[in-house]
Amino acid sequence: MKLTYRHTRYACYLGYITQAIVNNLSPLLFLIFQQEFHVSLTQISLIITLNFAIQMTVDLIAAKYVDRIGYRFSIVAAQIFATIGILGLCLFPFFLPGYPALLLATAISAIGGGILEVLVSPLVEALPSDHKQSEMSLLHSFYCWGQMGVVILSTGFFVLFGKESWRILPVFWAILPFMNAFLFLKAPICTLDEQGETTPLRSLFKQSLFWIFLLLMLCAGSSELAMSQWASLFSELGLQVSKTVGDLLGPCLFAALMGLSRLYFGKAHNFSLKKALIASGILCAFSYALTIFSPWPLLSLIGCGLSGLAVGLMWPGVYSLAAEKIPRGGTAMFAFLALAGDIGCCSGPSLVGAVSDQVLTKGHSLITALLPLAPLEQAALKTGFLYAIIFPVLLVTGMIMLHRMDKRKLS
Repeated sequence: MKLTYRHTRYACYLGYITQAIVNNLSPLLFLIFQQEFHVSLTQISLIITLNFAIQMTVDLIAAKYVDRIGYRFSIVAAQIFATIGILGLCLFPFFLPGYPALLLATAISAIGGGILEVLVSPLVEALPSDHKQSEMSLLHSFYCWGQMGVVILSTGFFVLFGKESWRILPVFWAILPFMNAFLFLKAPICTLDEQGETTPLRSLFKQSLFWIFLLLMLCAGSSELAMSQWASLFSELGLQVSKTVGDLLGPCLFAALMGLSRLYFGKAHNFSLKKALIASGILCAFSYALTIFSPWPLLSLIGCGLSGLAVGLMWPGVYSLAAEKIPRGGTAMFAFLALAGDIGCCSGPSLVGAVSDQVLTKGHSLITALLPLAPLEQAALKTGFLYAIIFPVLLVTGMIMLHRMDKRKLS
């Protein structure tokens, strides 16, 4: 059977689900790693840092070498790296000491995740389409569905088979990237280079427009991850529920609303992307404020979920807008946008964590003064979220700057 561009889109959708597996499977196993391999919380933090650090490094390398190596070889290699890394979580500890085995598996899967992040969006952008903004939003919705799938199916697996059977779980999740590698081998691939000469990297860095897009991507990544990474713990602290229920009420609710937002914009063809991104930033700041200042835990949880709806368009929207405003940016532009987004993914949750830790150390904060009945741990997280409001505010500021630049060009 001859494959078409439709199959290429399917492969890209599965590619983002693969990245969701890479980023979200290990955190569900952290408690098991602690118990079975005697891994400390500090060592677990290093696993998280290593994952994002390698993905950022791959973003940088890909900006220079992916065009030379070729899209097809690189995207197939990404699936293979992801497959080996995911399988390594359960297989490597048979051959290496527990913690080094986990680090090696994380490093290998992170290489695959980094390549996917750089290549999947430009692959879809290069495909023939009359609705590129919608296609990009629909594509990124599959990361959300992948995140939800990993949490829900893995939780269901533990309920049915018990945590002692955890080694089967990575084998199950590794099937998807392994099969998708064969789909990428055969599906037709278009590249941005085929559409004309691309702008050299040095020229990109001389454009103020490019720097604004880097800022927007950093804010998009920070706004999304600052809430989603702490949503589970916040749910547990606020509603006094178990880890399982906390995961379903926190990260799953966030991912579901983020996915629905991307799905909506993926189906809507006639809308102003600039206005939609400004509205997303304002809604995100409002949802953060609702989470922070509501004295009722359930309303705070609604604010947490609403932020998922707000950030849904940010990452794919900035990608689409950058492709529209800098049409010759090529793979290098997408690679540096991914790098800026990853820096945001690290800085947003880190800021929330650092501020929360300071509050716990000092024992008081602005939130404890405004909401004196809130438990200290919950107030600490709310204070961290208060500082993180700077990211959606900066995103709105950047979008206003873009709007003014467009007005000057028209006049």
